[in-house]
Amino acid sequence: MNFYYDHFIIPFIIGVAILFSIVIYKYVRWIVRLPKSDKQLLRRGIFTTKTLSAIQEVILESLLHRKIFKVNPLLGYMHMSLAFGWFLLIVVGSFEAAAHLKGEFLPIHAHVFYKFFAPAIINTQSGGAWEFIMDFLLLFVLIGVALAWCKRAYSRAMGMKKSTKHTRADKIALSALWLVFPARLLAESFTSGVRGGSSFLTGTIGNFMVDLLGWNTMVALAPYTWWLYSTVLAIFFIFMPFSRYMHILTEIPLIFLRKYGIKSSEKEQKSFDHFQLEACSRCGICIDPCQLQSAAGINDVQSTYFLRDRRYNKLTESVANNCLMCGRCQSKCPVGIDLNTLRLNSRHSFASTSVSDAEERYSYLNRVDPSIGSGRVGYFAGCMTSLSPKILNAMDKIFEAAKEDVWYADKNGGICCGRPLKLSGEIESAQKMIDINSALFEKHKITTLVTSCPICFKVFKEDYNLNGVEVLHHSEYIARLLKEERIQVTKSNISYTYHDPCELGRGSGVYKQPRDVISTIGNLVEMKHNKDNALCCGSSLANLEIRDDQQFKIAMQLGDEFKECNAESMVTSCPLCKKSISRVTDGKVEDLCEIVANSLK
Repeated sequence: MNFYYDHFIIPFIIGVAILFSIVIYKYVRWIVRLPKSDKQLLRRGIFTTKTLSAIQEVILESLLHRKIFKVNPLLGYMHMSLAFGWFLLIVVGSFEAAAHLKGEFLPIHAHVFYKFFAPAIINTQSGGAWEFIMDFLLLFVLIGVALAWCKRAYSRAMGMKKSTKHTRADKIALSALWLVFPARLLAESFTSGVRGGSSFLTGTIGNFMVDLLGWNTMVALAPYTWWLYSTVLAIFFIFMPFSRYMHILTEIPLIFLRKYGIKSSEKEQKSFDHFQLEACSRCGICIDPCQLQSAAGINDVQSTYFLRDRRYNKLTESVANNCLMCGRCQSKCPVGIDLNTLRLNSRHSFASTSVSDAEERYSYLNRVDPSIGSGRVGYFAGCMTSLSPKILNAMDKIFEAAKEDVWYADKNGGICCGRPLKLSGEIESAQKMIDINSALFEKHKITTLVTSCPICFKVFKEDYNLNGVEVLHHSEYIARLLKEERIQVTKSNISYTYHDPCELGRGSGVYKQPRDVISTIGNLVEMKHNKDNALCCGSSLANLEIRDDQQFKIAMQLGDEFKECNAESMVTSCPLCKKSISRVTDGKVEDLCEIVANSLK
């Protein structure tokens, strides 16, 4: 029995042993520390179709990188060639070794160093086919490596304005990864030049090297090329668990656990968070969409750096808090990491150690019922809407035109919905407000709750337990009134463009209804960035660190797009967005309900 041994395989064996020892230790520890409810989801899901769905996603995303292809085809090819190409080299190489070694015992390194240990196979049909395929796959991966070099040297050539800043472990692992496949090409080409038996790539290079260096020199140097290949593989494997390349292995269990329904919690950090943190490849795709970087010049708080700092226990409160949480980066993340939830539970961790939750903090909450009216349709204006009289007046006109009997939850003053406190990490404080408002809604037995604020809308939908109460943003409510012909409007030739508020669009998936309403009243002209890719106004309540001048610069991006689309009016569905955009443009900025109220017959 031939065990295919040579001293140069030692670095490779050591690297593999260290890699899998660390990875298995991490995964076992994280799984063991999952809460009981998550373990139950794991047990219930593992022998269901969810596992098949997870396998499909692993193929599409971990190997083929479908999401990256959608964002940037060139980047997609780069990632896919390295992941899928290397996977095919392993699989096809294993079949090649098994076929040619005819059932002999195959150690773990057999396919990796097959060309060194196998006898030369020249001019045979099967041998030529195998070696052509392996050369083709190696070339496929090498093109990806060349693109990776290009991305690091000049990211704009790959369609990225910014690339990520790496840790020391990242740099070592990256350098080793860049050398793995060129080292393999060199080793196989030298061996081919000495012994023959390779195809168009390694065979051609091998013959060229023989002519250049001479056969005796090639024989002397060939073993050292295999030492090089084995060593760079070992270096990559050893540093992989401590670098961003841990994502290669971690993304796979993350996909399975997500399919089983396991999620991160907004209130507390969980063991599952580790799978999300270490599944981040720090590819940098989240950097360009971040307006803190593109408009405000803030370059060290983006999601890739937030995840990096938290993974290595270096996260500061200022980095955790300096985020608009607009969702632009999360919508682009190829791994689908729940970035906003991880931000929230990080903030809660900081807040729980620095903020007192004493009862006297809430003594200002007036439990006297401030509401008026008796209708089954409730209207919760929200704090920012209450500071926007035109929106309040417009909604009054619409309710009157629809002959709606309305119960006004906060017309005479009321309690905040709680989401701003939640976004700051004060989950318990927010819950007190949620409980008081929920009791108020239940007391008045409303069946529909309408709000003009996307921030309120999102928290009502996600955090309030409003059994039997339909929650609608006013854009949805107005669209329903128009469809049911409970209100009628006059259509004009005015051109409107629409800005999707972050919490209403990306945050809640409401895109169609506002556009339907605008199209009933006038002509809709879309901005360059719209719907899922819409820009943030910059005044997000989620950012606890940003300065006013930085908010202004972010809003200017929207002001510039407003000018470019040549619309007569910009319409939005958020009082905060309206105020933010109004101060950076001389153009007309209106809330959706205002243009409806002004068009009522």
